[in-house]
Amino acid sequence: MLSEDKTSHLSHVILQAVKKSPLVTVRGDDGQMLKEIKRVLAAELAQEAEIDRKVKAKLASYSRGIVEGSPEWDVLYRKTFEEETRKHVKG
Repeated sequence: MLSEDKTSHLSHVILQAVKKSPLVTVRGDDGQMLKEIKRVLAAELAQEAEIDRKVKAKLASYSRGIVEGSPEWDVLYRKTFEEETRKHVKG
């Protein structure tokens, strides 16, 4: 998870980028927009952490022990993480 300071900084960076975009017209209170950006960031980070937990549990359940950090584990982790992410996007 990101610290509150990092989340706040990232939220400000995102808001400034959106405000500078010629494709977007920003109306409303900056404070409210920052609050919503932080909420979305927190939700996305929580979902990613949950996917990470599921992937690690799935890899740990394999009958042949795959050592975390090994090249095989890294490949399986990435593949399984992508599969789990696609499931969450659909659902």
